[in-house]
Amino acid sequence: MQDHPVRRALDEVDHILADVTDVPVDFMSADDKRTAFAELATVTARLDYLRLKLIGASDDVADEDGARDVAAWLTSHTLTDRSTNARHQRLAHALDRWPQVAAALAGGVIQLAQADAIVQALEALPDDLSAEMLTLAEGHLVEQAGEFGPRELRVLGRKVLDVIAPEVGEAHELRLLEAEEEHALRTTSLTSQRHGDGTTTVRLKLPDPSADRLLTYLEALAAPRQGESDPDLRHDQRLGHAFCALLEHLDPAQLPRHGGDATTVMVTVDLATLRHGLGTATVGVDTAITASEARRLACTAKLIPAVLGGDSVPLDLGRAARLFNTPQRKALRLRDRTCRAVGCTVPATWCEAHHFGNPWSRGGKTDLADGKLLCNWHHRCAHDDRYLHNELPNGDVRFTRRT
Repeated sequence: MQDHPVRRALDEVDHILADVTDVPVDFMSADDKRTAFAELATVTARLDYLRLKLIGASDDVADEDGARDVAAWLTSHTLTDRSTNARHQRLAHALDRWPQVAAALAGGVIQLAQADAIVQALEALPDDLSAEMLTLAEGHLVEQAGEFGPRELRVLGRKVLDVIAPEVGEAHELRLLEAEEEHALRTTSLTSQRHGDGTTTVRLKLPDPSADRLLTYLEALAAPRQGESDPDLRHDQRLGHAFCALLEHLDPAQLPRHGGDATTVMVTVDLATLRHGLGTATVGVDTAITASEARRLACTAKLIPAVLGGDSVPLDLGRAARLFNTPQRKALRLRDRTCRAVGCTVPATWCEAHHFGNPWSRGGKTDLADGKLLCNWHHRCAHDDRYLHNELPNGDVRFTRRT
């Protein structure tokens, strides 16, 4: 029996590609490489279309081998991803309804991901649209695929009725946005995994507006600042540090009551450790932190310090004078304007009040004369024994790392 033309074509392609597998490409000219990329895109699109055609016509293969469907058969026999195969199976069947998309993919004019984005947009259109409107929408999106990738096509697809039928486009987009927002709220989640090395991985899935808001806050805090001790941090590290700073600026008085009291975090540390900065403290039930970190938190974070004596007897549970009060903080903001570290321009509203000179943990007073505003970064340095800091005549603070 003679081979099917598809079999013969694939066999020829396989032999041709095998002949050039070991051919070096390092010395191709830039023009040849550009042309090769364009031709590869066309060939890849044609092969993807052929694969979709086979998927759409291969129910008999799945039946004969006892597979649930073609996607399951492909997953088992080609060792490929199940979700990808399922998505391609849906697209293969959908192409019968969208001949312009099928023709563009077969001709190598659009790529598989673009075809998928267009079909998803078309399938989401109202059921009561006329065949003429659907044809216009399909043609418009195929045309736009000449300039835009999959992500942009999804956005354009949601607004396609604004182009071909403005009178119904606004109502359709509203329905899509409502469904999208409902889905976002339904799937919003937060999970955490403690690693036992001092870090916890937190995974957030948020509605887009909430994510945009969070990232806007973090980007504002994460920008490199003058005077930083480590200006070479990666951007993702900066965002992580900014998130920690954001949490420390939350006002517990504005949070819901938790366990019968305003939301608080208990920091347990013995008095000698707090005064001298050597040793560890405990946050909450069993999270250990350094004494220097406990001293830093004691300056500004609205925590209740449980200071213990030699026999672990509570000596002080939340001394009110520990924190700078609201009028004092306003006065500090008016006086200091920015972080007082030399060269740092973090605004006062994002700074923390630090007991400079004679800290609260060593019996110092909480008054304006002993207070300075420091950004989160420099406040950590002030409580880090690896850094020296001294006050300049103008009241600024210079930090230097110990050698």
